Amino acid sequence: MRRRMLLWWGSGLLVAAALLGAAIVFGFSEPPGFDRWWNDFVSQHRGDAMVDFALVLNAIGGGWMAILLVPLAVIAGLLLARRWRAAVFAALCFLASAGAVQLLKHLFGRARPDDMIVASDFGSFPSGHTANAATIALVIWMLFPRVWTALLGAAWIVAMALSRTFLSVHWATDTLGGALVGAAVVLLLGAWLLPWARTKPLPRATLG
Repeated sequence: MRRRMLLWWGSGLLVAAALLGAAIVFGFSEPPGFDRWWNDFVSQHRGDAMVDFALVLNAIGGGWMAILLVPLAVIAGLLLARRWRAAVFAALCFLASAGAVQLLKHLFGRARPDDMIVASDFGSFPSGHTANAATIALVIWMLFPRVWTALLGAAWIVAMALSRTFLSVHWATDTLGGALVGAAVVLLLGAWLLPWARTKPLPRATLG
């Protein structure tokens, strides 16, 4: 992808996330109709299988697993493949995504649904779990642009977003905001670092 295109898309998605959060928090005295409808629908139709599925993704996408284990696994895999530049790019994306999420959470301070099944941290918008899923998906797709990586990444983002609403720890629009933020960060960093990150270092010349 060309740098200008990545910059436009990344900036556009980040602005869209910020505008969405501002519209929800400052434009509505209560959650928008779609958020309330979806949360009520999930609460009425939530089964054990849905909860079990969501709890697994809750563990994978949050806490020490999301902060350390999953990013380190991605970085370690890239290092084992002798792609240290790609590993640096991935690490920067993970750090920037987490920072952007926390910034927006504290900026908007949106309240979570009242019927949460699991405890969660401050701020409902944007969803950190979904942002992390989008970051991982976009990093892998941009480093290895294949149809299967795009489809697998999209499925992972959707699954994580649904799981957050299944547990009623997020409104539906929180997950949309998280996906926008996670994707935006990767696109913006990719605009500057992607050609460098995709380049494999030349092997060292041997003497003799």
